[in-house]
Amino acid sequence: MDVRIDDIDRKILAQLQRDASQSLDDIAREVGSSKTPVWNRIRKLRDAGVIGQHTVVLDAEALGFEACFFVLIRTSAHEAEWQAAFLKALNDRPEVQEAHRLAGDIDYILKVRVKNARAYDVFYQALISEVRVHNVTALLSMEEIKSTTMLPL
Repeated sequence: MDVRIDDIDRKILAQLQRDASQSLDDIAREVGSSKTPVWNRIRKLRDAGVIGQHTVVLDAEALGFEACFFVLIRTSAHEAEWQAAFLKALNDRPEVQEAHRLAGDIDYILKVRVKNARAYDVFYQALISEVRVHNVTALLSMEEIKSTTMLPL
């Protein structure tokens, strides 16, 4: 669905990105509108697919997931069957927070969040037992400097 987004829509989206648990009254006050038009705009944006699922951001370290690895994968297999098996392997593993197919020398990059290096090795061994890969390089993040899901509206 094609949807036009104006300045008020952008203000609403910015408020929702900041805190999706805000009341409609609070959002309306922040964007200079009333509750019903804001609700109608949110519904329109949701129906158009601009607004996706609503979630809660959890603190990984507070929950014991202290290790974040960026996993670079090179493969010599690119056929549809391999890609389907790879996608299934990624989707079956909640440790994989992000997966991207890349242009260039590296085929895929994964963001994997686990409790420690031993847990990463369990993940790694399971992955390579299910899909054939040419080369895997794991980079341990020493410190998360910035992380956001907010878009620059």
